[in-house]
Amino acid sequence: MNPIIQKSTLSVAGLLVAGGCALGPALAAQAAPVQGTPTPSSHTDRGSQPGRSAERILGIDYQAQPNFYYCGPAATRIALSAQGKALSQDEVATLLGTTEAGTPSALDTTRVLNELTGGKYRTTEIRDSVARPEQVEQLRRDVLAALDAGRPVVANIKGTAVDTDGNPHSYEGGHYLTLVGYRDGGDTIRIADPANPALGEYWMSLPKVANWIAERGYSS
Repeated sequence: MNPIIQKSTLSVAGLLVAGGCALGPALAAQAAPVQGTPTPSSHTDRGSQPGRSAERILGIDYQAQPNFYYCGPAATRIALSAQGKALSQDEVATLLGTTEAGTPSALDTTRVLNELTGGKYRTTEIRDSVARPEQVEQLRRDVLAALDAGRPVVANIKGTAVDTDGNPHSYEGGHYLTLVGYRDGGDTIRIADPANPALGEYWMSLPKVANWIAERGYSS
């Protein structure tokens, strides 16, 4: 059996499996959908050459997740919005098979993205608990290739990471978010995070993003 498929059927501790999203009830109540209000930077697109000094930020329609378990649909919908696909989170949730236990795995986000955008996405695992240097570089290549082709990346993450402004983002129960831009040749990644509309987009270093994805996977 293909390891990625086999592992996706394990418990919430298993590789690639997200046993729900990170919002508690209080935060979920605050995370009402925010549509059509992207940050100014999310509509820029510059630096088409993917070198060390290149920068690209895709235009998206940001929308926060409305409850604690819709991070997968929200993140996938953000990625679809950059590609001209206007679906509701409920529609995406149905396609993903999302329940109150969350969205099963990055295999599902890849499947739905391919169904709706023409089959360019693939799933990549970071199997180790800490991303190895070659896995960090693979993530860089995948993010640059996907974003240069106009495809945001949907990442299944877990744990705590700190952005470039020093803000911690903690998702111990697992979470999905969308990688929508890069700068400095991919050393820093732009994240659209559906969990908190007050801080919907932020930058994070590539190694921190890779370690956030560790033991899970991403659709690029």
